[in-house]
Amino acid sequence: MAFQIISYQAQYAKDFYELNIEWLETFFYVEDFDREVLSNPDSYILKPGGHIFFAVEGGIILGTVALLKRGKGEFELTKMAVLPNQRGNKIGQQLMQHCIDFAKENQFKKLFLYSNTILENAIYIYRKYGFVEIPVEAGNPYERANIKMEFLIS
Repeated sequence: MAFQIISYQAQYAKDFYELNIEWLETFFYVEDFDREVLSNPDSYILKPGGHIFFAVEGGIILGTVALLKRGKGEFELTKMAVLPNQRGNKIGQQLMQHCIDFAKENQFKKLFLYSNTILENAIYIYRKYGFVEIPVEAGNPYERANIKMEFLIS
């Protein structure tokens, strides 16, 4: 597959929203926090120092992921979604690798993510890429999260 990974462009804000809403509705449900962040990526992700990336081919957005700044050099890998007809093509893995490479290039301290153990394939892939499980703190931002993982940048 000959797609490119590009940084956020406002023309793709609708794709960012729709891909993530579809994924959440398919696997879980949309929480208020999700809808707020997805509706306002400039305010919640970009302006505070985060990043959004897209996998694009021929002008079609195939997938997306965000790095949400949570502290000095600490970013949450979040809002990863791929078009239903493109799942299984390793687009998510390539987006994740892009985030890891980006984090290393920009000397981040760590990446972390929240997930749910019913997503066995995703958890397997996170571990494959070097993420390790850490305790989920009380008051984490997602009701559906029952696992937290981190990747320390060396």
